[in-house]
Amino acid sequence: GSDGGPADERPAHKVELQTFSIDKFPVTNAQFALFLNMAGPVNSKGERLFDFDDNDARIHKRGEKWVADTGFENHPVMEVSWFGARDYCACAGKRLPTEAEWEKTARGTDGRKYPWGDQWDVSKANAENNLGKTASVGSYPGGASPYGAHDMAGNVWEWVADWYDKEYYKRSPERNPRGPDS
Repeated sequence: GSDGGPADERPAHKVELQTFSIDKFPVTNAQFALFLNMAGPVNSKGERLFDFDDNDARIHKRGEKWVADTGFENHPVMEVSWFGARDYCACAGKRLPTEAEWEKTARGTDGRKYPWGDQWDVSKANAENNLGKTASVGSYPGGASPYGAHDMAGNVWEWVADWYDKEYYKRSPERNPRGPDS
């Protein structure tokens, strides 16, 4: 959390987390295309996993296979629904991180504002439209978090396991917060 940020990030508070693992790099278009070839774009519950018809999508069906667009294979996947992120993780034997786990990975234990420190540095993240498109994962090694996770600021939005509730930080538990129930 943050005392100086938006209301839904207040108040800043300490939490204790059990040990967890998180990937070093975001999922790429090539990786997600392999998943789509196994799972398809809609799961058995009818939940759409990927917005393949969105203009920002960089994975398309070529014949019978889902394929990352040329030149975007190593870029982070975009247009994945929360259901798609959840199902991809499950297929890989993983799970989405909680918001608290994601934040600790990004900010470390010293409460820094950005993965690299407290001062914004556009050279450490693909942000502010400096490229006008996504960058290959890991393109900004100077922006890695204290735990070595890349691209936690800029490039694309990322999903977490938690439901959203603008009041949650005001009442969240101090140990292993999992987000609101609904």
